[in-house]
Amino acid sequence: MKTISIIDSHTGGEPTRLITAGGPELGSGPLSERREIFRRDFDHLRSAVVCEPRGSDVLVGGLLCEPHAAGCVAGVIFFNNVSYLGMCGHGMIGLVTSLAFLKRIGPGRHKIDTPVGVVEAELLADGAVTIDNVPSYRTQHAVTVQTPHYGAVTGDVAWGGNWFFLVADHGLALERDNIEKLTAYSVAVCEALEGAGITGDDGALIDHIELFAPSRSGADSQSFVLCPGKAYDRSPCGTGTSAKLACLAADGKLPENTVWRQESIIGSLFEASYRWDGDKVKPSIRGRAWVNAQSELLFDETDPFVWGIR
Repeated sequence: MKTISIIDSHTGGEPTRLITAGGPELGSGPLSERREIFRRDFDHLRSAVVCEPRGSDVLVGGLLCEPHAAGCVAGVIFFNNVSYLGMCGHGMIGLVTSLAFLKRIGPGRHKIDTPVGVVEAELLADGAVTIDNVPSYRTQHAVTVQTPHYGAVTGDVAWGGNWFFLVADHGLALERDNIEKLTAYSVAVCEALEGAGITGDDGALIDHIELFAPSRSGADSQSFVLCPGKAYDRSPCGTGTSAKLACLAADGKLPENTVWRQESIIGSLFEASYRWDGDKVKPSIRGRAWVNAQSELLFDETDPFVWGIR
């Protein structure tokens, strides 16, 4: 019987399941190439690890692997219930916390290889983690799309490790009781963007929708982020916060090295800032993760759902 060793954690309420042993053999090339091998040859393992009956739509997976880039302590490929991610902010915080739990790293700065570049992370003595994300930037400002039920929706297109459409004027309450309406609205916007041919660089699909509103708890902003697969992010979303910083910087609304406190739909917080990196911004995101399980997944070939419900 095949087994896969995992560590589960959550970052601000958003779960991460890290494969530590028993994952697919993807070779030793760049992480971007290994991700495509994973997608092409081993997608059944992706769904087996994060989809029902072992997982859920909200679960984000990470494959711990040997890095390709020099000077990195680890490499990681992130994935979810439907596809693969370039980077994952909450997942990276969970990865660093899990590596510390395994005693593979201690407090200090560490480099992690990902399919979209090297990410630096600092594990602090109190258990918090700061990640220096990939360079982030806005590509389109005040883009308007027409949706069947909500009319015109205007937002910005930005990269923060994944592609986002960020909307401030949506007219919806960002409250837990309103998650179904927020989800339906975000799905409609995502479909409208695809239908209108509005994309990220090189035709990349914009697969994350980010809605904003003033925080009621004193943070600088509150967000609702819908991820691919139609699951909402329980954390403030690290790559989404990075995309937000890129927009704030482009608009001259947030000075360099100034802390921005981003609140999630469930009230968890990230602290973020940026510095300029040419015409892009280099975001830093600070949060906290907690390890909540260490176990083995079992794969019985007689189980009709052994590779997940796809």
